[in-house]
Amino acid sequence: MTTHRLDPTPATTTDVFSRDTPPVLTVDPGDTVVVSALDAHGNLEPHRVPGDDRPKMFPSRRGHCLTGPIAVRGAEPGTVLAVHLKSVRPGDWGWTVAGGKDNWLTRRLGLADEPPTWLLWELDSESGTARNQLGHTVRLSPFPGVVGLPPAEPGEHSTIPPRTEGGGNIDCRELVAGSTLYLPVTVPGAHLLLGDGHAAQGDGEAGGTAIECPMTVEVVLDVLPSAPVPGCHAETPAGRITFGFAEHLDDAMADALAAMVTWLQASHGLARGAALALASAVVDLRVTQVANRTWGVHAVLPPGAVR
Repeated sequence: MTTHRLDPTPATTTDVFSRDTPPVLTVDPGDTVVVSALDAHGNLEPHRVPGDDRPKMFPSRRGHCLTGPIAVRGAEPGTVLAVHLKSVRPGDWGWTVAGGKDNWLTRRLGLADEPPTWLLWELDSESGTARNQLGHTVRLSPFPGVVGLPPAEPGEHSTIPPRTEGGGNIDCRELVAGSTLYLPVTVPGAHLLLGDGHAAQGDGEAGGTAIECPMTVEVVLDVLPSAPVPGCHAETPAGRITFGFAEHLDDAMADALAAMVTWLQASHGLARGAALALASAVVDLRVTQVANRTWGVHAVLPPGAVR
């Protein structure tokens, strides 16, 4: 198998999903790709002071600055792209911003009329910690926020809302090194994009951003003929994970749970009612993110929860 390297340049980055964007790299199933990505805003330099405007890859940014697309030979609609995250390493700086927008959440929190608040972080992968300008230290748990494929429909599509079929801006904090994300292939070749590095994030991404940072991710890409559940799903150190994305929280929850019930049926030979009863005893339902115009919920079946 071959190892490839893909760095962010004007020729290898994009800020939209589009099936018409030509791939910048084509690989075989089983190949490894070391992908480096800028932070979500495409900053070419770290912030010097909170909120200052730095040079960017795309001065008129439409969405996340993502590296790719990567085409995988043999990936066709009807198959599944398996993205094995071998290693995830953040850069040495990051930022978080909250508030500064007038929406239902900032009004509820009393921040609708306040300017945005910025935290700037120094990241230390050796110690596994991040420290901000206010003196707070948090533990690193890095993962790529965006791992996804373009929609099958032609044209340009926003990188912001996650999608059940192609994934994208999933923002699930469990997708750390050692995880495998399964994405139903939407277009011939798959055309994988990666980026939106998060050095640390809580479930929900409550303020709208994580510790946003540049990131290098080493992935192994495989093509599978089928999957045990519909939609994107994952196997992670935290357990098996299924996702739901919808305009309303109850729909996102129901989609994530329905996929997990299907997985339990397939893996334990259960009727659907028995699988739901078992899920009630062992499956956790978590809010993935509330920040991306679409509610995200993930269902988690911890390792060894069912024997």
